[in-house]
Amino acid sequence: MSGLSYSVVTPARNEERNLQRLGRALAVQTQRPAEWVVVEDGSTDATPRVLADLAARYWWVQPLERTGGNGLLAAGRRDARDLIGFRAGIERLSMPVDVVIKIDADIDFDSDFCERLVAEFAADETLGIASGTCYERERGEWVRRTKMDTTVWGATRAYRGDCIPDLMELEPCMGWDGLDEIRVQLRGLRTRTLVDLPFRHHRPEGGRELTSLHHGEALGRASWYMGYRPSYLMMRALYRLPREPAAVGMLWGYAAAAATRAPRCPDDRVIRALRERQRLGVALRRGAPAS
Repeated sequence: MSGLSYSVVTPARNEERNLQRLGRALAVQTQRPAEWVVVEDGSTDATPRVLADLAARYWWVQPLERTGGNGLLAAGRRDARDLIGFRAGIERLSMPVDVVIKIDADIDFDSDFCERLVAEFAADETLGIASGTCYERERGEWVRRTKMDTTVWGATRAYRGDCIPDLMELEPCMGWDGLDEIRVQLRGLRTRTLVDLPFRHHRPEGGRELTSLHHGEALGRASWYMGYRPSYLMMRALYRLPREPAAVGMLWGYAAAAATRAPRCPDDRVIRALRERQRLGVALRRGAPAS
């Protein structure tokens, strides 16, 4: 084992089937979490019962019912309810740990996943945020999804303990899980996706949106808030367009937010850093736009 301790926080709403599968995956970890706080976010299915069963079976499972978790399920990502739930779970932790991992309910992984993820923080003192690599099922096969290696997947997002204050200061908005990376990087720490550490995602990104076009539009609005360069957003949309025709919704969402002068990230340092890496020459050296 790495010698570092860790806890897990899972925001969950209407996740009765997924939560059972994740519970089985965490129960067999070679390095078990100190605590697993599951933030029950206003479910209308059997999620509360499943959570109660897990807590009865495993002493390290801590249920937390969050009030105010109502609203449309499809609007959860736009409203950053995952961030709100994650922060509520962090505040519930009963003991300090070296690493806190946000693990979404709709994934599972091999028995050594958490131990290997936490070990990366022990091996690299400059590592601030890290994740495994996402695999999703396509035509019956598990297929790896790609991102730039410094872009961290949201579904298994691990934070070194002293990076948590940066997270707690963020405004709840879609795109928060890009802004926190930049804030950490501005402190001289690294963010990283571990390409040899797979996890299986059982619901594709945007799977709760009303349509894929709605998902693209939401990404466009998030890009406006984050301060994206219009040229980079265009490049990103064109990169995704051959396999995701709804990527055009990103352009619509960005333009609509710009036309209404929607709020933007108040941290000018973060926007400047983001725009610097989106300059054409820098972006081409870094590789394909994050998908």
